[in-house]
Amino acid sequence: MYKPMKLDLGDRVTTRKNHPCGGNTFELTRVGMDIRMKCETCGKEIWSARPELERRIKKLEKAPGKEEVQI
Repeated sequence: MYKPMKLDLGDRVTTRKNHPCGGNTFELTRVGMDIRMKCETCGKEIWSARPELERRIKKLEKAPGKEEVQI
């Protein structure tokens, strides 16, 4: 069964493939089944399906103040 990765607004992701502008670091601006992310190099917003993005993530940095709480 597919278990989605824990992604939150404001998280930064580094992808395996570069954006056409040359950057590969993005900030997540919408999280759901589709994810909107903003390129930190050129500012362009990109939509991507969650499973496709999860395969492309090389590194995930949590947003400040959004540490994961274990219950």
